[in-house]
Amino acid sequence: MSLTRRDVLRLAGGAAIALPLASCRLGAAETVSGSTGTVLRSTAALPRPFTVPLPVPPVLRPVRSDATADYYEITAKPGRAEILPGRATEIWGYNGIFPGPTLETRSGRMAVVRHRNELPVPVVAHLHGGKTPPQHDGYPTDLILPAGGWGGGDDGHMGDQGSAHMGTQGDHANTQMGAHRGVKDYHYPLGQPAATLWYHDHRMDFTGPQVYRGLAGFHLVHDAQEEALPLPKGERDIPLMICDRAFAEDGSFRYPSIDPSLRGEPGVTGEFMQGVLGDVVLVNGAPWPVLEVTSTRYRLRILNASNARRYRLALDPPPPEGPAFTQVGSDAGLLGRPVGHQEIEIAQAERFDVIVDFSRYPVGTRVTLANRFGGGPTSRVMRFHVSRRAHDDSAVPSRLAALERPSRSAAAVTRSFIFARGAFGAGPGPGTIWTINGKAFESDRADAWPRLGSTEIWRLITDAHHPVHLHLAHFQVLSRAGRPPGPYDAGWKDTIDLRPDEEAEIIARFTGYRGRYVFHCHNLEHEDMAMMANVDVV
Repeated sequence: MSLTRRDVLRLAGGAAIALPLASCRLGAAETVSGSTGTVLRSTAALPRPFTVPLPVPPVLRPVRSDATADYYEITAKPGRAEILPGRATEIWGYNGIFPGPTLETRSGRMAVVRHRNELPVPVVAHLHGGKTPPQHDGYPTDLILPAGGWGGGDDGHMGDQGSAHMGTQGDHANTQMGAHRGVKDYHYPLGQPAATLWYHDHRMDFTGPQVYRGLAGFHLVHDAQEEALPLPKGERDIPLMICDRAFAEDGSFRYPSIDPSLRGEPGVTGEFMQGVLGDVVLVNGAPWPVLEVTSTRYRLRILNASNARRYRLALDPPPPEGPAFTQVGSDAGLLGRPVGHQEIEIAQAERFDVIVDFSRYPVGTRVTLANRFGGGPTSRVMRFHVSRRAHDDSAVPSRLAALERPSRSAAAVTRSFIFARGAFGAGPGPGTIWTINGKAFESDRADAWPRLGSTEIWRLITDAHHPVHLHLAHFQVLSRAGRPPGPYDAGWKDTIDLRPDEEAEIIARFTGYRGRYVFHCHNLEHEDMAMMANVDVV
């Protein structure tokens, strides 16, 4: 079936249903890797692992500063990168590079980021994890049109593709939503503690392919509390963006778009509706790279920027004693106390801020960052080579930050959301979409109305792997299947890793701003196929 988004929404409005969970379980071939998705194989010859040095994205400097704000400029544009040795890959990158440049900003100090679009399609910039006013949050239809002109309608969509409703409702603060011609200034007040955030494209229906082509970068927020801790700093504080891709023979990215131009029909070909899994693991844009380290502690800010792949990370060989990873931060900032892990399970869009102590290995040791959810080449991520001894004045204190734990009694409302496949249409061979409470996303319908400053409990229920991301609101995990939170749930988060047929409770605080925001699955193919909903903070 080839249907436009408008067709889907028209049919789904009367017929979308949340299928029973038992009937939605995916086959073993699709879940054996710990991910929901289908592997897209490369046709290019792939390099031997651990031959490419780990690149570190450059830090973007402000173009100017004043007493209250720093001002940055970023241009989304095509570029060429040698990802596979000897081959050039066309990317869509922020400032033409992949990953984009890293922003390093201060908590409580305004950052104004001017995004210019020199790509042939509309874009949207979302600061993932940011507490941001709605008109600067990167709502999926708040589009920046191409600076060189756009052949579609004024709303940034082609013909019958869909509606870009961005009207103001009630007292919502969405007063500047709509299509922007070539450029938009995003204002980030950064009224939040130090954290590892990231920014990426968020265009409705096309987030998956546009992030896949390279539109992602780190945004690190710092504050005095974090800087006072004796954690590793400088060259031993390293952001690691992990993602998977597939490559064609000429070195170009392979992605199963229905319309590879990304100007018309959205979506992926049928077998990839579960999610697109590549067979090449990239770290900071390099395939299976290697990093020379000294026999000291390193701070690794790990981000899973994959479209659909989950990872179970481990060190091979493991250290002779103690945990492989000491977690000091989560999505939204520092933990109260360090948490040790032998392995880390990380879903799409989650961040784990960890310390690895390489002094526990003899000089000359080669330590592989392995992926226990992978097979063949995807069972490896990167390698560390402990090359020499060095002085280390860093430490991991027993207390990191004052971490408040909201109680259930603080919640005024409890809501339930089912993330599941849905059907639309009638007769033989009905179509399939991904839904929340049986509904496809529509930009003019809200599904929750929390009050500004309120605390709510949300029950999240799944049929497959669904990493659920809330815009604006940070939360803590209360329970999984009626039991305490899991080992990877510590701290304030903006994304929760939900497994098939799982129910979890989170307690979220809706502080900051009134207005319309979204929450959605961060399997980007699920998001593009309608697994998103609006929350109006009133």
